[in-house]
Amino acid sequence: MKNNQFARLNVDLETAIDELQQIRFYDEPIAKATNGVFTYRLLLRKAFLSVKTGAGFDEKLANYLATPTLDLSNWLDQEKPVTATVFYRVALQLLGFSVDVDFDLTDPLTAMRTIQLPLHQSKQVTWTKADVLAAWYLLLTTHTKTGQTYLDHLATNGYFTNFYTLPTDQKPLFFNGKAQPVFDTATLIREVVYVESSVDSDHDGQLDLLKTEIIRPADTNTGLKIPVLYTASPYNQGTNDEAGESMTHNVNVALTAKTPDQTRYEDIAYQPDQADTLPQPRAVNTETTIAAETFGREASYTLNDYFLARGFAAVYAAGIGTLDSDGVQTCGSVEQTQATVAIIEWLNGSRKAFTNRTDQVAITAWWCNGSIAMTGRSYLGTLATAAATTGVDGLKTIISEAAISSWYDYYRENGLVVAPGGFPGEDADVLAVETFSRMLAPADYRRIKPIFDAELATLQAGMDRESGNYNRFWDERNYRKNLSQIKADIIMVHGLNDWNVKPHNVERLWAGLRGLPITKKIILHQGQHIYINAFRSLDYTDMMNLWLSHELYGLDNGATTVLPDVLIQDNLTPETWTSYQDWAEPSVSKQRYFFANDALVDAPATHSAQSFNDHLPEAVFNQYRDHNEQWQQDLLTDSKNNLADARLLMKTSQFAKDRTIDGNVAVHVSVAVNQPLGLLSFQLVDYGQSKRFNVSPTTLNAHGLDLGYRWREDALREFTLANHTTPFKMITKGHINLQNRQHPWQNDELKPNQFYDVDISLQPTFYHLPVGHQLGLVVYATDFGMTVRGNQDLRYSIVLDQSFVDIPFK
Repeated sequence: MKNNQFARLNVDLETAIDELQQIRFYDEPIAKATNGVFTYRLLLRKAFLSVKTGAGFDEKLANYLATPTLDLSNWLDQEKPVTATVFYRVALQLLGFSVDVDFDLTDPLTAMRTIQLPLHQSKQVTWTKADVLAAWYLLLTTHTKTGQTYLDHLATNGYFTNFYTLPTDQKPLFFNGKAQPVFDTATLIREVVYVESSVDSDHDGQLDLLKTEIIRPADTNTGLKIPVLYTASPYNQGTNDEAGESMTHNVNVALTAKTPDQTRYEDIAYQPDQADTLPQPRAVNTETTIAAETFGREASYTLNDYFLARGFAAVYAAGIGTLDSDGVQTCGSVEQTQATVAIIEWLNGSRKAFTNRTDQVAITAWWCNGSIAMTGRSYLGTLATAAATTGVDGLKTIISEAAISSWYDYYRENGLVVAPGGFPGEDADVLAVETFSRMLAPADYRRIKPIFDAELATLQAGMDRESGNYNRFWDERNYRKNLSQIKADIIMVHGLNDWNVKPHNVERLWAGLRGLPITKKIILHQGQHIYINAFRSLDYTDMMNLWLSHELYGLDNGATTVLPDVLIQDNLTPETWTSYQDWAEPSVSKQRYFFANDALVDAPATHSAQSFNDHLPEAVFNQYRDHNEQWQQDLLTDSKNNLADARLLMKTSQFAKDRTIDGNVAVHVSVAVNQPLGLLSFQLVDYGQSKRFNVSPTTLNAHGLDLGYRWREDALREFTLANHTTPFKMITKGHINLQNRQHPWQNDELKPNQFYDVDISLQPTFYHLPVGHQLGLVVYATDFGMTVRGNQDLRYSIVLDQSFVDIPFK
């Protein structure tokens, strides 16, 4: 077990005492205490919240061991001096670590170092009062076995309930640079407003109204102005899963030849339609500060839940085309971005909202301090990224998790229709239908259906599943074009094994932000398409608390420098997170391996070509069509199987030392195909028997992480090693249409049996390759999990000595 804390601040004793006084751990009795042991007993008394009497306190103390043979109650009665060994033997127990499982009673200091828990360093064997205070401050900021700080653990048991009645001018309360839960979640105010946007996406002659759900502390009613965590989620008001499923496209279709052209980017670049005239804003009949509508349980994000007890409001909006809002779903369009931004503009005071959809009673966000952060994963993080590229005032930061930065990189790749991993046949139109939750209100849907059907037809024509090319539709949905407008600081979180929103989305965003005068951080984990705010080994929630306390409350806590610029989870050793200065730097040197017969070699081998055929027997094709996992296993298996003639598989020799791949793996091939059409796919593979991480994080405790006192909970999780070894692991992959060798918007001529040079950058990675393993490259055509599956008689030939792969070793 390893603890990784990146948000814990080291402070001097004067600061520690001042902060302990603010949270009432340092009071008059402690100020008068004459030595370390008296101070220690008084501090412990404040930590045992469930007992009201001295006798009850002594009973609780008797459950802890101060020495291998003496309980804490008896030890304190003897008034022996506090030592590091005693303090940390007790601390490990207070933090929830188990004797003989997590640590040895006789040697607690070794366990502290092994688990990577912070230790107070003293020059004295016998601790002074100052030592005890400094160590206690440090203990409060240390993580428990269940992945929260000890102070958060005390908070979930009611430590801060006496702070709920603090005067408004004493809230929020910060400790170690982070906001503390001094707000009563039992009295949270829930209200709904309808923000008037700047779009008319359903063309009804009125600006679209957007239902917005607000959760804020009751203290805002007595004068406190607070910042907002805003989550824009098109899923928030419900989804149409069955309708989306029925729309899913058939991917068992043939790849078709494209007519060669000389299309330039300028020919397909998105330009706003200047001819559109927007309706006038609604007139205001009257104004109020009291909302007329409330709601029960929101579709919440647990990170937002955590901050509701700490002086932040949570705002959720599903946007255009969703239940109780106006408009139609447009899947990433400029209109959707504008609608997303409208909520921020209402929060910053520059846009109107109404208490309902008809009475035109205006209401402002009078309780908001004008500082907003956006949070959320996937589509939610995507809209956060989109909003940031507008430079909207008030948006101080986004925490963008597993987000799309260009929708082309989500649904297409290098001139090919390429599905998000696990969802063959999904496309922009399918997602639009799934999130068009106005369908859930039958009468409303009956009125809007003809308009939505027309918009859906326009969307389907624009996304162009026939060619797979980059066009005006996709250019409109490329947020990276507008990075220069970003003013908000950004934290990006992405899985290195996310084949839904593939890593190019975050790497290209990261690269585009390098020169901008904003603060940017990136966290890369070993997961797929997941949240990481409830991992035991990483203080992610603390990191976001440090960040948001700085960004939204202006607290000078050093968050921009304390938090690593790049934080990456290791893929070999569990619970290991390492900070770096950058990721996927273009300047990283690359080692070139040339293709050879079944091998990747350092220098060109004999001039020759190898071929493979993409056509499979019908029974085999049908088996793989229905069982993509079996296809993936057979593709990478280094033995004769049904795919032996449908791929090239080449390996390096075994590595004599550990190597780390950092960034974009580039492949160059000289290829010919027997028809005027074709595609190539590539997978870079780690070969070697090893216990690897399970595909998904393991749930350690379904309700193991408390988010506040008598509040909500989250599942505590962690990546763990599988119980058995596996012979290989796919590291990264990539695909390209051979008619898009130059650009994804240009169709190149492809003459049968003529060799062409093709270059492709695989999805970026950061991968620790252990000693004794081999790198493998698999070259094939149809990807049963992502591309179309035509089972065509396409025969590909690769000139080996003119083909190579460049590996960026760190």
